[in-house]
This record gives sequence, C-alpha cells and structure tokens, in this order.
Amino acid sequence: MKLVECVPNISEGRRGDVIEAVAAAAAVPGVTLLNVDPGADTNRTVITFVGDPDAVLEGAFQLVHKGVELIDMTSHRGAHPRIGAVDVVPFVPISGVSMDDCVVLARRLAERVGKELSIPVYLYEFAASAPHRRNLADIREGEYEGLAKKLKDKRWAPDFGPATFVPRSGATVIGARKFLVAYNVNLNTLDKRLANRVAFDIRERGRMKRDAEGNVVLDSKGEPAWEPGLLKSVKAVGWVIPEYGCAQVSINLTDLDVTPLHVAFDTAEERARERGLRVTGSEIVGLVPLSVLLEAGRHYLRNMGRPTGVPESALVQTAIRTLGLSEVKPFDPKERVIEYRLGTSSPLASMSVRDFLDELSSDSPAPGGGSVSALAGAMGAALAAMVAAISHGKKGFEATQNDLDKIARRAQELKDQFVAAIDADTTAFDRLLEAMRLPADNPARNAAIADATIRATEVPLGVLEGCPEVIELCRQVARIGFQASLSDAGVGSQMARAAAAGAYQNVCINLAGLNDAARRSKLLARADAAWARARELHGAAEKETLVKLRDDVKA
Repeated sequence: MKLVECVPNISEGRRGDVIEAVAAAAAVPGVTLLNVDPGADTNRTVITFVGDPDAVLEGAFQLVHKGVELIDMTSHRGAHPRIGAVDVVPFVPISGVSMDDCVVLARRLAERVGKELSIPVYLYEFAASAPHRRNLADIREGEYEGLAKKLKDKRWAPDFGPATFVPRSGATVIGARKFLVAYNVNLNTLDKRLANRVAFDIRERGRMKRDAEGNVVLDSKGEPAWEPGLLKSVKAVGWVIPEYGCAQVSINLTDLDVTPLHVAFDTAEERARERGLRVTGSEIVGLVPLSVLLEAGRHYLRNMGRPTGVPESALVQTAIRTLGLSEVKPFDPKERVIEYRLGTSSPLASMSVRDFLDELSSDSPAPGGGSVSALAGAMGAALAAMVAAISHGKKGFEATQNDLDKIARRAQELKDQFVAAIDADTTAFDRLLEAMRLPADNPARNAAIADATIRATEVPLGVLEGCPEVIELCRQVARIGFQASLSDAGVGSQMARAAAAGAYQNVCINLAGLNDAARRSKLLARADAAWARARELHGAAEKETLVKLRDDVKA
C-alpha cells in the first residue's frame, strides 16, 4: 500500500467555519482526513490527511486553493511564526513511498500553486532548491510582515510563482520531511528536575557544561558551552502531568531512521535507572506509522531470544506491552496506527472458515478460483513460518537460528501479501463485470474493460510470482528445521504449488479477454516464467520431502 501523509498548517485557528471548509477541501477521493487541530492563541490550525500519492497531491492543492480564498493575511494576528495564509505544506512518506517520491510531489504542488494561484512558493527540507532554504525557520525569518522586503532580495526569490508580494495570501512553503513522533516516557516521580536530568542525558543538544563549582562554562566566543547528549535527532525536556500523577520525559523524535522509538525508550530507561528512577510506561502522542511498532516488536522479541517471524498482530502487541503504551490511557492500535485508521476493507479474509466456504459454494461467481489460489498461497507461507518458528530456540538448532528467523519473517510477509489478494481478486473481478455492463455505445467502455482486465490479471499474477519463493522457503525449512515438522513443510510446498496452478489458470483466462497484444504477451511471459519455476522447485521439494518421510517409515 502506497501511503503519503500531508500536514498543512493554515493561518486560521479561531473561525470554525473557515477551518472546516479548508479541511473539507482536502477530502478528495482517495484521501482520508485524520485530524484537524486548531489553536486559538496561535491562530493556526494543523490539518492531517493521508492517502495514495496522487490523491494526496490533489487534496493538498484543493486545500491551498480554499485556504488562500478564505484567509486574509492583512488582518491576521497570532502567536505562531507564519509567512502566509496556507503557511506550510509538508509531504511525509508513510509506507510504500520514498522521500524522493515526496520531493516530486512537493515540486509538482509548488509549481501548480505558483502557476494557477499566482502566489510565491518556497521549497524546504528535502525538497529545498538550495542549502539555505532547507530550514523552515530561515524561510520564515521576518515572517509575513517582512515578506515584501524579502521577495526583493534575489537570494530569497521564490522557487515558483511571482516574486511579488500578495498581501492577502502571503507566501506558501511546500516541502518533504520525515515523520515526526511526539513521545513521552513516564517516570515514577513527580519531580520535574529529575525528569529534566534524564531528558538532558538523552537529547541531542545535551546540557550546558558546568565546572566543579557548578558555574556555566563559556566557549571561545563567550557563549555557554554544551555537552552533547546520547541520541541524535532527539529533542527532550522534563515536565509533570498532574492528571497522570507522574513526571515525563517529553521527547520529539525528528528522524526515526537515526533514532527509532524503541531506542529512545531503552536509553531513557537506562539513564533513569542510573539516577535511581524507574520507567513505568510511555505514551505516543497522536498517530504513528505501523513500521514504528513493528520495529519495536522485533527488537524486543530478539532481546527475549524469540523468533521475530511472527504475525503482525503479535509484533504490535509485543511493542505495546513492552513500551507500556497503555499505562496512562488505553492504546488502541486500530485508532492510533495510521494504516489501521484507514480501515481497508477485507470482508473475505475476515470471515470464519465456515462462512468463507459457504460464500464460496454459493451461486455467485465471486469469490472464485482466484481468491482460493491466494488463500492456498497464504496457507503455504504460513506453514513455512510455523515450522521455522517451532524450530527456533530448540536445542540443537542454535547454529541455524538466524536462518530460521529470516525464513519466518519472509514467510510472514508473503502470507500477508496473499491474504490481501484474497479480497483484491474478488474486487478486481467485480470491477471487470461493472465495466462489461457499460452500454455498448459508451465511448469509455472499451478502455474501462481493458483497464479492469489488466487489474484482474495482475492480482493472480502477483500470487503466481510469489509462489516459487514460498516453495523455496518450505524446502529450506525442511532441510534445516525441526524434522518432526517435516510433513508440515511438505504440505506448505504442496499448497504453494496448488496456488501457483490456480493463479496461472486465472491469469490465462483473463488474458484471453485482453485485446492489447503487446501487453498480453508481456503479462503471459511473466506468468509462464513463474509457473515453470514453481513446477521446477516443487518437483525438487516433493522428491526431497517424500523420500525422507517414506524412508523414515521403512526404518
């Protein structure tokens, strides 16, 4: 799933009707509005929405358009630094997209805003056109009141739009940045000073140097000298929250690639313990990408000597329990994890076995063979993961633990891909039927059928191309895993082979309806290659497994 987050900040925090209209403008098809957070004192509102890249790009433009239409900067007053009506629009990669992808989105939006709305636009952070424009604070220096003068400085000519002052709208800053996490670690104290000491230990800036008498040490310029803290890309301070009955180390994680959340927690825990304190839990403020909890879950399972190739839900629960995320208030991943908030529908995959079989046996053409093939592939991958997990940690398997863990992790990933395809196959088939029901004289009918046919082919093709890897994983775990589970690995290989056969047949029947010969040939070549590879690997796997199992019977 490709997901991009956009977090526009608009210069309006008091007029509810304006805030509502601007936020609603972003809610184009494919976008989910996650949060609208107005501030009356700052006269500023932070709006958060997510979706696929193209939808988020369109939503961002519509928001900017509505914002500059309704917000008049000539009468704006507020405590927060700002440069325009729609002050800043950052794109943030969440899943399936890179920072480079977000930079492209930022540049596309900036160009369109400058051209169609005729307002100055600056690019910042990873999208910045020059080093001196990377920092948002530098672009905002002088704020709205100093913008007219700034625009006359060639060094601060806008990246897009006119280099002229537009009093009503000001300027807009657009960019790409990493995801920021607001995170608090709970301590068994109400002493703010103790919380600050832990905060100063871990934050990148550290604390001011002091001599033996406690006096601040000055550097060569007469400024206070600083002792850096332990963690890069971390800001932190101590405070007390009376309603929680504890002090917290309040942390901003500005680059999760540099300092992941679980590293911040572990480091805070170590420093607290050295100061005679106990960490009792922690709190994530706002929403968080799924990857943050998955990384934490794997980290703590490794620390326990447990396999990390477990279901996604187990990783999430391990992270929640270990980090103590429900100590001060319940942490519900369905509400707090961005990907889960989107609520992707999976009616078939969520059914009981009995309900799925009843639905399958009805007179409806979907679900059909494509969904069954995906389910078979998922079961094959699940068996590979199971055998690896059973073998991990057993006496005599110490030398292969890393390999077993890799097998389990990859098998879980493939299992999840196949599970998603159970519903995706039926959805694709339904869309093909919808396209075929269009009136014959509808000029869009042929293109709609072609697009739907390609999608209906790509889903089983994805299943087919994943099956050889499942078979190979089953072969590997059969060789190095717990031999009492050898038959499970063998069944996993058989299920993957059946999935490949079913998916191949679905690809072929769908391609027969595709008139684009070049596209048809290309897709068929991919299917032929994957089907041949699946049969080759399965033949070898079946021979290895059955020979071993049969020989054990003879013995």
